[in-house]
Amino acid sequence: MKKIATLVSVIISAVLLYFTIDSALDVYNASLKIPNKKVQESPNKRLVLITQELDTPFWDQVSFGAVNQSVKEEVTLEIWGSYGNDQENFLKQIELAIYSKVDGIIVQGLDTEGFKELAKVKAASFGIPIITVANDVPASESLRKTYVGSNQHLAGELIARQLVNDMGTSGEVILMLDSKQEYYQEERLKGIHKTLGRYTQIKVISAETEDSREQGGALTKDLLNHYPNVDAFVAVNSNFAGDIIQEIEKRSKVEPFYIYSFDDSSASLSSLQQGKLDGVVEQSPKEMGERSVKLMAQWLKNETLPLDLEGYLTDIRMIKATDIE
Repeated sequence: MKKIATLVSVIISAVLLYFTIDSALDVYNASLKIPNKKVQESPNKRLVLITQELDTPFWDQVSFGAVNQSVKEEVTLEIWGSYGNDQENFLKQIELAIYSKVDGIIVQGLDTEGFKELAKVKAASFGIPIITVANDVPASESLRKTYVGSNQHLAGELIARQLVNDMGTSGEVILMLDSKQEYYQEERLKGIHKTLGRYTQIKVISAETEDSREQGGALTKDLLNHYPNVDAFVAVNSNFAGDIIQEIEKRSKVEPFYIYSFDDSSASLSSLQQGKLDGVVEQSPKEMGERSVKLMAQWLKNETLPLDLEGYLTDIRMIKATDIE
């Protein structure tokens, strides 16, 4: 009887030992598979391009260049933003991108405290790199990694040189500015003053108002009344170019006036083609989109460290109506 009991005990122990070893092997094999599974699940880096001027020709080109480059860099790119310079919604889009924990943000710089707070504090706290494109905000105020776009100081110089070449070295010139005077406008203004300041017979009048069609038109009307002998207008904020032309056409022809602007307004190039603008600074929005995505991808892959804080400048040139006829 004892022999039978001992035999049963041995059999039970052997069975239990078998299942214990089998379970241990299953756990061991499963643990070996986990690292391989993690490697296979590594997704593309996710980037967001954000502007406050969606569906404008200039930003359509920025987006086009960015999307093309994202395919080459094998990153995921989304285009976000607002319409008609809606700054409140624009800032909400940036905040949403930060809380979505995207890998990188490429954004139209906005020289306001709200933008700087998001870039310098919130994005930095989440470890999300920011590259400004087209419009810059100084690195010291935003902690952006770099800037991709035009040399706005040089753009101001180009427009002033063309004005002097067309008008001559004497006359009255009105500069139309956004009252907020963002950083890119300040740089344009410095370039204009640097060039026109060499000519003592040129009187420069700076006029500021809010960036809206109603305000721009009203200001142009007041300026034409106060300065009946004005010779030239420069829309430092390109959104005012259309307002200037429209108000002048209500009372006379635009031909006697010299009018200049920049190509980041939807009306600038069409007005140039119609002969209503004498010259426009043409930028390289497609190149801006391409280079910003390329630099962000390189930074995320640790291929380009650090990025140049001074920025990466894209091509600009002065064009006249005769150049595109």
